Amino acid sequence: MSFKFGKPAFKAGLTASALALVLGAGASAQQYVSASAGFNFQRDSANSGSFTQDFTTGDGVAVPAGTVLPSGTPLGWSTEFDTGAFVSAAYGWRLQSGLRLEAEIGYSSSDVDTHTDVSAGGNPIGGADAAVLITGSPALGVTVADLVADGRGVIRNTSFMINAYYDFDLQGPLGLYAGAGIGASNVKVRYNPSDVDIINDSETVFAYQLMAGASYDVSDRVQLFGGYRYRATQDVDFNVNLFPATLDVENQSNILEVGVRFYF
Repeated sequence: MSFKFGKPAFKAGLTASALALVLGAGASAQQYVSASAGFNFQRDSANSGSFTQDFTTGDGVAVPAGTVLPSGTPLGWSTEFDTGAFVSAAYGWRLQSGLRLEAEIGYSSSDVDTHTDVSAGGNPIGGADAAVLITGSPALGVTVADLVADGRGVIRNTSFMINAYYDFDLQGPLGLYAGAGIGASNVKVRYNPSDVDIINDSETVFAYQLMAGASYDVSDRVQLFGGYRYRATQDVDFNVNLFPATLDVENQSNILEVGVRFYF
């Protein structure tokens, strides 16, 4: 596992400032805990990267055996995901101004549905024998496209976020809210189509989210809510296990959730 933030000083400063706001709010605000669960609609990833050293192909028929792809040659493919699950828990403070601040931990997971459109050097290689991916391999009798279409794998996110919300008072039990959050997410990715180990690693990167929804006051201390989140991280850079290359995986989700808050 590695830890990577783009523009680290700026993003760490944002997170630290947000955390200071949350901690500073505690003395004059109503506190609460919340929990939610829902569906994670993981967006497709246009995985892109390059070879990190010269790579000699196996017997791909259309790609002659022994073809050398130089270091830096681009490669990529697309990955589609199944609908997965999302859960979260938070501790927060509600101010009289309508602002809410909270610290949250969340988890989401989505299985891989399929991989498609494999390319190397800007050229599609889906029709080539899968042996092209293994130096010195004879023809395997299955194409690259068929091998990756099996689509086994998973992407998991464990996120730690600092969120700020604004609650819109509708003068009744029903309310609306909107918010945003920043933090960090540990992203675990496993790509193993047809049991071929392509990627199996995790990395912690900068994360952010936007939220909106509606709430309903069951009592002075209990509130139900339901809403939408857009959650994303910076692209996650992984080493490929099958051949010498790195690959950036896109990580974006649309989330629908329902939950409950308990004020005290």
